[in-house]
Amino acid sequence: MGTESESMLQLAADAFQSNNFDLAADIYECQLACLGDPGGRQELMVMRADALAFGGKFTEAFDAYRQASETERLRPIHLTNLIEYLSSSIGEQGAGGDGRHETPRKGGQVGAAAAGRPTGGGAAGFGYEDFSCRICLSFLFEPVTLPCGHCFCKKCLERERKEKELPVMCKECGDGSRVAGVQSYRVDVVLSNLLAKWFPTLHQAGRLRREGNALYAERKVEAALDKYNRATLIAPMDHILFSNRSQIHSSLRHYEKALRDAEMACRLMPHWSKGHVRKAQALVSLGRTEEALREYLVCLSIEPDCRLANVEAHRVNHHEKHRSSEEEEDEGQERRDDHKRVKSGEFTRKPPARSLAACVLFKMQPERNQHKGFLSLPADNLKLIFISHCFDKLSTVLRCCVCLLVPPPRLFYEPVTTPCGHTFCLRCLERCLDHNPKCPLCKEELSEYLVQRPYCKTVLTENLISKYLPSELIERQKIHQEEMAELSNLNKNVPIFVCTMAFPTVPCPLHIFEPCYRLMIRRCIETGTNSFGMCLGDNLKGFADYGCLLEIGDVKFFSDGRSVVNTVGMRRFKVVQHSERDGYNMADIEYLEDVKVEGLAERELHTLHDAVYDQALVWVNSLKAEQKDRIEGHFGPMPQKDSELQQSPNGPSWCWWLLAVLPLEGRAQLPFLALTSLKDRLSGIRKVLLFMAHSRHRGH
Repeated sequence: MGTESESMLQLAADAFQSNNFDLAADIYECQLACLGDPGGRQELMVMRADALAFGGKFTEAFDAYRQASETERLRPIHLTNLIEYLSSSIGEQGAGGDGRHETPRKGGQVGAAAAGRPTGGGAAGFGYEDFSCRICLSFLFEPVTLPCGHCFCKKCLERERKEKELPVMCKECGDGSRVAGVQSYRVDVVLSNLLAKWFPTLHQAGRLRREGNALYAERKVEAALDKYNRATLIAPMDHILFSNRSQIHSSLRHYEKALRDAEMACRLMPHWSKGHVRKAQALVSLGRTEEALREYLVCLSIEPDCRLANVEAHRVNHHEKHRSSEEEEDEGQERRDDHKRVKSGEFTRKPPARSLAACVLFKMQPERNQHKGFLSLPADNLKLIFISHCFDKLSTVLRCCVCLLVPPPRLFYEPVTTPCGHTFCLRCLERCLDHNPKCPLCKEELSEYLVQRPYCKTVLTENLISKYLPSELIERQKIHQEEMAELSNLNKNVPIFVCTMAFPTVPCPLHIFEPCYRLMIRRCIETGTNSFGMCLGDNLKGFADYGCLLEIGDVKFFSDGRSVVNTVGMRRFKVVQHSERDGYNMADIEYLEDVKVEGLAERELHTLHDAVYDQALVWVNSLKAEQKDRIEGHFGPMPQKDSELQQSPNGPSWCWWLLAVLPLEGRAQLPFLALTSLKDRLSGIRKVLLFMAHSRHRGH
């Protein structure tokens, strides 16, 4: 198509955006009559049908859609405008509206610039805010997911890093701490495929833009311009295309065309600083430096740290100040002559083509239409049409390849994307990394990624699932909640770490490296219990019949997946039933408490307690200084006597501290854990201390 055809299509887009749907439909009809290329015929037919539908002419609109489908089968994206319009109309009617419809809606437009049909501007203007890049404000192309979970165009991230010479920071959350080498991040495979499938025309425009950029870098400017001309035809509301084409025109010294494209970019996305830079550059080339300086100031008001605008604005300003008085006089005389010619009617400045379009639209205000007929379409039927046409088989795309074979096939739940661009359920990825620090799909090393815990969910993927697959998400959440409820019970199916002896109130740091225990610790944290049981191993039963419940304090992860977990003992328990889950042991348990005594028995208990405590102090103070320092560095100093002996169900904490530091084997310590009589426990400790005292004397 030639320049005239492009201008007419742009005029139609403006008419559509200004609610002048009749004018838009007429222009598309004229363009169809003049169109020689059959390849673009269907797109124009659908655009005309959209304009007719928004104008309330449903009979003509559906006839136009039918004719378009006869040339070639309609894709789901072709019906997006219609579905969005019907959906919003029903919403207005349900809210007590009068059935009238206005465009644009919040964010700019009605909702379908996919195929380049007339809407607003930029991705925000497309009505697809979910799919826009916060850097270029355009449709996501080659999306990259950062560790914080937000998505941007790959080229935008690379350009940010190159232009600003600073570490890349997320434009959504401001996080830059974990965004290392942007060049190492790959395109998000799931999102890229999804966007290409849903919005093939916008994706094609992005591909043409990339090819045009490559040709421009090779100084094949004419070829680059051809790519951009084709891209703007199929995506006429993408401000990036017009901005870049403006630069190409400037390289070819087509400054008027460069200015028109820059103005178009500014109209499509008024608060995008780069568009104003392009416009200023074109104005400078045309010698209109005052207007250029004004555009640079607009740019700096939008983005104060725009280095290019700062530098060029200073240069233009410097040039203005140092013009010779002779040049100023000549220009002044020229302006006076122009003024005389204008006054006498001999000369009028030709307005830009876009201004003419604006004047036409201003004079031809649309009439509001009372929409009838399809407003009574039931909401459930509309939802069925929308899902079947626009999001066909979406749930099959948004499934995790790790848990895909688990019946029933599962939707992504808490999706996370690795630096290599592959997406998995959070828990699926963690379980895979427990066994091997590599991507389950491409086997790329993820050791550094392992350290960046907690992993952040991919925001866009999660939003898509929440918005378009709510019922499937609810079902997936139900499955997860049932699993968490089962794992949260601290009486049944309590996870058991089979390792060493642990005692109430005593610290117990653990080095976790086996995959099954990595999973176990993670589940304890996820459920919120932060607790698991510790038992000695048993050759016959697997683990001992008595143990201690540990509470997780903090966890430190290493790049190879190992971790150090700081825990402290809480309660003693008896194992009622042994079981196993996902490679680690579990048990149904009963908690143990000391039996309280009163009267004479309580007084005798106090006397015994004080005597054994003094005996324990003698043994601790008899240790060598380095031994004592090592013990206190690991377990802390020996606790003081409790004012109330029977206040805790586990008895005095110093008893458990002493049992942990005494040189006893686990099998000798285990019976103390099972005792529910404080008197028997103190008596046993006294016997051990007496035995050790006798052994020391014999040694001397």
